[in-house]
Amino acid sequence: MALSWTAPSTGLKLAGTVGAAVLILDQLTKWVALEHLLDPPRLIEVAPFLNFVLGFNTGVSFGLLENDSVYGPWLLSGAALLVVAILVVWAARSDSRAEAASFGAIAGGAIGNVVDRLRQGAVTDFIDLHAFGWHWPTFNVADIGITGGVGLMLISGLWPRKASGGDSPR
Repeated sequence: MALSWTAPSTGLKLAGTVGAAVLILDQLTKWVALEHLLDPPRLIEVAPFLNFVLGFNTGVSFGLLENDSVYGPWLLSGAALLVVAILVVWAARSDSRAEAASFGAIAGGAIGNVVDRLRQGAVTDFIDLHAFGWHWPTFNVADIGITGGVGLMLISGLWPRKASGGDSPR
């Protein structure tokens, strides 16, 4: 019995492309941030509402579940990789381009943050949005991919799918 290989689905290809783009952009911007914001530690004012300042997050989004355990990065990384595996299967089965792109953005962002956790024990954050003395928790491109992917997934769920035939714009 010979094993046969079938080409990846369109959804999986799109998810892979979007995920790779988010991952590469995330790691590139984090490298630049580490090179230019770490030594010496500094804050760069980009706009009246935007600074670049280096931070390290040992928890999940916005510092939730933050801990100093040596096992923390491994547990959070394992959970993130499990989510990525589920998203890959979901993307492979999806006939919606919007869904596939959203799965890819979420997976690419999750992998970007996993790389940081496993490499340095914390996620590199550097984007600081603020207004009227209030600062949003510092974040990175991976977080933008995850948040944007979830938003796209929710928005794409608002439009009904075509019953059959033709290529849906979703």
